[in-house]
Amino acid sequence: MPAPIDTGYSAALARIQEITGVASRASSLSGSTMQSFATQLSHASGSLSDAEGVVAGQAGQTPFTYGAGALAVGGATPPGGTTFGGAGPVGQRIAQLAMAELGVAESPKGSNDSPRIAEYRTATQGAGVGPWCSYFTSWVARQAGVPVGPNGRGEGWVPNVESWGKQTGRWIEPNAQTPQAGDLVVFDRNGDGLTDHIGVVTGVRNDGGITTIEGNSSDQVSERSYGAGEYAGLVRLVRPGV
Repeated sequence: MPAPIDTGYSAALARIQEITGVASRASSLSGSTMQSFATQLSHASGSLSDAEGVVAGQAGQTPFTYGAGALAVGGATPPGGTTFGGAGPVGQRIAQLAMAELGVAESPKGSNDSPRIAEYRTATQGAGVGPWCSYFTSWVARQAGVPVGPNGRGEGWVPNVESWGKQTGRWIEPNAQTPQAGDLVVFDRNGDGLTDHIGVVTGVRNDGGITTIEGNSSDQVSERSYGAGEYAGLVRLVRPGV
């Protein structure tokens, strides 16, 4: 059974407070995303705020939608009626936790390691230094109270996340359902039938495209954007309406 919802929210608050004063991370971002991330940092001591700007995606894209009755970061109402793509509070929280990690980078570059990345590994049993996109999603899911893998052990290998998703009824084929914020999105970047990368959906556009936060993307936690169905599948961690 998932942990109480307020556990993930408290973790999100604590994380934002922890990164207050390190807005230099935002230098890796651009445009409206950088501005919104900086705004989050400047208000971290009070509440989570303005996350809708982070999720909104890059300028010039089709507008993102994020679900009716969405619980906005800090309790604010999203502007212009935007929502989290039908996601419930836990799905929104997963997305918020992932967004709070934007800019975390390997140190040194190419090492698959840093003090913060070592923290991500703590959510996966038997984890060691290595490719860490799945460690990142396992950590985010654990912080949100919906851990990945059998007995919530976390997973460090993407095909294991795929298998677990299929075995537990959490797997969604591309274009079978509308993505939601908080879904884990799985990729086969090599096109060889073996999934090899994973991230967190943070927004869904009206055209079906998605924006994501991904660990181990250009050696850091990065924001990415994809067209409808440009992924191998989704893993939905939470029951509908939760």
